Amino acid sequence: MTKALEITNLTTRVSGYTILKDLSLSVEQNELRVLLGPNGAGKTTLIDMITGRYKPNAGKIAFYGKDITGKSPDIIFREGISRKFQVPNLYETLSIFDNVMLSLKGKRTVMQNLLRRTTGEEVDRIWEVLELVHLAERAADPADSLSHGERQWLELGMMVASSPKLLLFDEPTTGMTEHGKLQTADLIVKIAEHHTVLLVEHDMHIVRRIAKKVSVLHQGQMLAEGTLDEIVHNEMVQQVYLGKGGDTVAA
Repeated sequence: MTKALEITNLTTRVSGYTILKDLSLSVEQNELRVLLGPNGAGKTTLIDMITGRYKPNAGKIAFYGKDITGKSPDIIFREGISRKFQVPNLYETLSIFDNVMLSLKGKRTVMQNLLRRTTGEEVDRIWEVLELVHLAERAADPADSLSHGERQWLELGMMVASSPKLLLFDEPTTGMTEHGKLQTADLIVKIAEHHTVLLVEHDMHIVRRIAKKVSVLHQGQMLAEGTLDEIVHNEMVQQVYLGKGGDTVAA
């Protein structure tokens, strides 16, 4: 299979403290990979390295075979890597439809997109995305009228509209109701049918619903990888999670 993301011996130090240490990880094209680990394990730092927010001290990050180590966030985004933060980044006063329209892949500025005529193909694409994220019936509403969960869905839709090759989600269900979390989990599974997804998630109910392959970080290193069942019954993983039984493993 084609490797979408290949991380080799990544090391990151901040103020003399090692956050990531010789970390290696590979993700296949169109794979949905879940990243687990206790607080301080280095999960968010890893995403920061992939997206160019910070530069590693050593190691290599390759995206479809191309070295992107230390490249700027803009360059990495143009390569096809899109990141979702815990707090959605929306155009608050614009309609839901326009938010998705402004996210369509292209090199135009926001103002150029607002002023130009949208093609029929683009309109079809926008409605396709809105249907995917369950917001088609609210397309004309302003983004700031959405609930917390709906705001998360809109940003997921905006990410998909930009046609990324790899989507990075950092705890996307934070603050949602249980029903909203399950709907979001199902939405992520749908998105992963046509995209490569690397997901950081702390809620094991969600992990169980979506995970096929799981990577567990501990103290900036790879502790274990495998299926969810293998991870849950892994003795080292159980020890890291304060000696709890495998059924209570959490990120």
